[in-house]
Amino acid sequence: MKQKFIIVGFVLWLAATLLLRIAGQRVISNRGLLNVIVLFAISFVAMALLVRLACIRARLAPQDWPGAAVSLLLPTLLLDPFSSAFFPVVFPNMAPENAGVFGGWMIICCAGGLLGALVRGSRQPHGSAQTS
Repeated sequence: MKQKFIIVGFVLWLAATLLLRIAGQRVISNRGLLNVIVLFAISFVAMALLVRLACIRARLAPQDWPGAAVSLLLPTLLLDPFSSAFFPVVFPNMAPENAGVFGGWMIICCAGGLLGALVRGSRQPHGSAQTS
């Protein structure tokens, strides 16, 4: 399970990196606090939902969700520090001063994904018994 989630995470990381390399200047900018807050908020929620959906689709037991989330997010956590450090080379289409926004965006995305795996809804998953 963990290997599959690492591979999926790497594919998602690669696709997102290529997309940002092509059109990242339309997504990431430090033009205003409100733009950054909106980007971070939407991304936080989207990643929480993405991780939850991936765990549900894989039919993982809720206790396995945190490990799956770490596996899914590991490529971002390992590779994007280099994307941030060498931002002008990796993303020549974006202004170098956007490296900080990019780095913060990756952290907020990973935080959203981890929280999505940890927070439980009020309903119990199918097949689990309630104990008193």
